Amino acid sequence: MVKVGEYNVLKVLRTVDFGVYLDDGKDGILLPKRFISTDLKEGDDVTVFVYHDGEDRLIATTQEPKGTLGEIVKLNTVSVTPQGAFLDWGLMKDIFVPKSQQIQKMIPNGSYLVKIVLDEQTGRIAATEKIDSYLSNEHLTIKELEEVNLTVYRRTDIGYIVIINHLHTGVLHFNEIYRNISSGDVMTGFIKKIYPSSNNIDVSLGKSGYKRVEDETQKIIRLLKENSGFLEFNDKSQPDEIYETFQMSKKTFKMTIGSLYKQRMIEIKENGIKLIV
Repeated sequence: MVKVGEYNVLKVLRTVDFGVYLDDGKDGILLPKRFISTDLKEGDDVTVFVYHDGEDRLIATTQEPKGTLGEIVKLNTVSVTPQGAFLDWGLMKDIFVPKSQQIQKMIPNGSYLVKIVLDEQTGRIAATEKIDSYLSNEHLTIKELEEVNLTVYRRTDIGYIVIINHLHTGVLHFNEIYRNISSGDVMTGFIKKIYPSSNNIDVSLGKSGYKRVEDETQKIIRLLKENSGFLEFNDKSQPDEIYETFQMSKKTFKMTIGSLYKQRMIEIKENGIKLIV
């Protein structure tokens, strides 16, 4: 069964001058010739994205949309009509946001965080700015220390509300942020803590604990080698200076150099760290 708004692996049913038809169990879905980069013959499998064209027909493309069904993404306005707005989502046909699904009136050249949904009335892919009703922490699909996808939602007094895996919400506290972020930014993070009584979630950026240290040790060793075996940084260095150089928090930096010290790979000096050859 073909899934609209998602990637599908479909078999070539037949070829025509203007493309190929892919097997959908019916008459076939057209993959236009302009989206075919290699010779396809009957029986070949091809990965395509499926959506409706301007005449309400299913069509396939090898173009990659900026978001698929169920995802929350930040998109730019292409045009506005009395019925709604069209946003650029990376395909030849723009995605539509009905006026009823806008929180505030969308304007040309604007940028909006939206969820990609299937319109129940038309069966077409559409977008909505009203994403709160799609987010819930009632039944969690994640656990503590799990690596997750984060989308920045909005700023609060204690940090930023972030959307976790397009499904849940969590808080990224200000003391966990070491670079400028804004609504719509997408990043990798991990679940720092889940509060059982409320299912509220705290998140952090990067990877968790020593899994993250394993990645960062190689970075510090490389930077030491590139700087004659010495770096003027230690556990007394300022957090912003550490982040600017190493792209990691001071906490992660201290964990990493502590691990390297225990492995006798570095010496920790008053004025920095030294590589032991």
